[in-house]
Amino acid sequence: MNSPSLSPYKEFETLEFDRPLDGVLRITLNRPDTLNSVSADMHRELVRIWPIVSEDNNCRVVLVRGAGKAFSAGGDFSLVEGSAASFDARARIFQEARDLVYNLINCRKPTVSCIRGPAVGAGLAVALLCDISIASKSSKIIDGHTRLGVAAGDHAAIIWPLLCGMAKAKYYLMLCETVKGEEAERIGLVSLCVEDAKLEEKSLEVALKLADGSATAVQWTKYTLNSWLRMAGPIFDSSAALEMLGFSGPDVLEGVASLREKRDPKFNQS
Repeated sequence: MNSPSLSPYKEFETLEFDRPLDGVLRITLNRPDTLNSVSADMHRELVRIWPIVSEDNNCRVVLVRGAGKAFSAGGDFSLVEGSAASFDARARIFQEARDLVYNLINCRKPTVSCIRGPAVGAGLAVALLCDISIASKSSKIIDGHTRLGVAAGDHAAIIWPLLCGMAKAKYYLMLCETVKGEEAERIGLVSLCVEDAKLEEKSLEVALKLADGSATAVQWTKYTLNSWLRMAGPIFDSSAALEMLGFSGPDVLEGVASLREKRDPKFNQS
């Protein structure tokens, strides 16, 4: 039997698509030379993909992963610097960031993330907003925002307190500490943590189990549970706006410079 067409996805350039199992659409963030950092193009494509997935009758579940050794290293420097330099860029990114989060939350199809290596910033938003998140033991989850000099705005305020509790959310988001895979599972930040060699196999196993289930039962359960996230929408909107405000200040420039120079940042303390 011929595999269903991937023609609905032919216009995407930074995302790669395949159908590894019946009913499973796999999306691969495909910039491995930059650890799948989120460029302006990828950011736009991560906004647009979810409504298309919702209407794909050949897709019953979505599996998201990164190419190569990482899920995603977060927003690339050019995206950050562009936001810092231009009001128009900040306004565009603010709208895209909101649409990315809400489009993923409202995607009708269940979603599974396969998290290997670093998962940071805008890429991490996709990983943790998926319905089921599966991390390898070597994965490194870092929100990244306060280290950059801006508020945690991509997704963190809307979901971290629900996943791991307010005390852990404040600790990891305010201090920008790394959460390893096993710790992420222990505190409830991810659904499962598995050995690195088993990550792809387990992710496909979970995706197939979802695909073989009752589509309406699974989709309506997802919709109901995501009402918790919709209720937190004003919290997320505020965090995204404050992140954009931070892009207009001096700290983000020091944050980017320190990352480029591989040193600790020296933020203005006044």
